[in-house]
Amino acid sequence: MCIFAENFNRMNYDFIQSHCLAKKGVEEDYKKEWDAIRYTVRGKMFALVGNDGEGREIISVKHTPEQGEELREKYSDIVPGYYLNKTHWSSMFLGGNVPETVLKQMLDVSYELVFNSLSRKIKNEILNQ
Repeated sequence: MCIFAENFNRMNYDFIQSHCLAKKGVEEDYKKEWDAIRYTVRGKMFALVGNDGEGREIISVKHTPEQGEELREKYSDIVPGYYLNKTHWSSMFLGGNVPETVLKQMLDVSYELVFNSLSRKIKNEILNQ
């Protein structure tokens, strides 16, 4: 276990970790230079767990531009992606007012977008593991 995860809010991190790792082909790694944990499918990131510049715990996920706009309008604790493409990524403050069901949906959509961007061959390899 990396140092980051030991210092991170255990309840938030455990939920995120188990939800992400339950998906086919997902790998978790720690990027020391970012002080963040990444969740990837064949090297393509779909979730990033870390802190913003003020030390607040965040998770960043991929989405369509329309979904991002809708989420940011509805929840003040969802903001344009921190150090990521602000059209295709949003960051959510983990101590905020966003329900767990919304975070699960965000993670599911992000995974699907990345998974669907893979070649048919790679998708089949993952599904047949």
